Amino acid sequence: MQRAVAGYACGAVAGYAADAVFADPRRGHPVAAFGRAATALERALWRDHRGAGALHTALAVGAVATGAALLERGAGPARRAANAALATWTVLGGTSLTREARTIGGHLTAGDLTAARERLPHLCGRDPSGLDEQQIARAVVESVAENTADAVVNALVWGALAGSPGLLAFRAVNTLDAMVGHKSPRYRRFGWAAARLDDVAGWPGARLAALLAVAAAEDRGRAWRIWRRDGSAHPSPNAGQAESAFAGALGVRLGGTLQYGTRVEHRPVLGAEQRPVAVGDIERACQLSRRIGLLALTSTVLTRTVVARALWKGRR
Repeated sequence: MQRAVAGYACGAVAGYAADAVFADPRRGHPVAAFGRAATALERALWRDHRGAGALHTALAVGAVATGAALLERGAGPARRAANAALATWTVLGGTSLTREARTIGGHLTAGDLTAARERLPHLCGRDPSGLDEQQIARAVVESVAENTADAVVNALVWGALAGSPGLLAFRAVNTLDAMVGHKSPRYRRFGWAAARLDDVAGWPGARLAALLAVAAAEDRGRAWRIWRRDGSAHPSPNAGQAESAFAGALGVRLGGTLQYGTRVEHRPVLGAEQRPVAVGDIERACQLSRRIGLLALTSTVLTRTVVARALWKGRR
């Protein structure tokens, strides 16, 4: 067991470093291949029924988890390390996230609102056409907060819990939710299972991300207070955790009215007593995201190692 855990730990660190240096693979990304397979499966299974959606979710996620588990079966430390490195690099999206955020921030700093609006859909699903500079900056900071929890912390949490299969299965769940988990007429019932599974899978990492945001904040007391007060105000059981902690850590106000195409949402304001987001806060959010990622890597790898040692000693 100890050798297996050592293999995962080395691989996770190597995969994190690969993401930091290279970002997401530019060609042949496994997530894109999963998306194509899930779409083909949807065409065969779609019915306006929760049961059909649950079957679609079970088959898509189960195939990924089973395939990854088979690759781990009988593997020695070197192969487990290689599997973990590739899985971690594939699953993490921290560097791509901050690059996109900084690109939009650069356009705003240069006064090019049109370019910032054109780039925003690469980061989030909001309609950018009517957004001003401050609203775009707020959208970017909120997206950095939510995706730090999803694309970095949660992935590492599931890697610590279940190794490479956990990493890949979580990314499959998260991707499937983005594909079918929204409340459009087509997916209101069919996507229900994917959305609920994503809520469950995202629960631990969202709260760890918030805790790490507090730990990485300059004013930890303020970050803790706003997270504990506002974290559950968000309609999502997970998104508000990281967003409220980021609001407290950065000393800014997040939330409020959002527009996704023709759909308008009025969300609670997080950190209502604080100032509005400014363009310069995008870089601060990116720096906070990177600190959280390093803390998440360290804490999850150490926790997996300590627990494995305790279990191994208990069996002796």
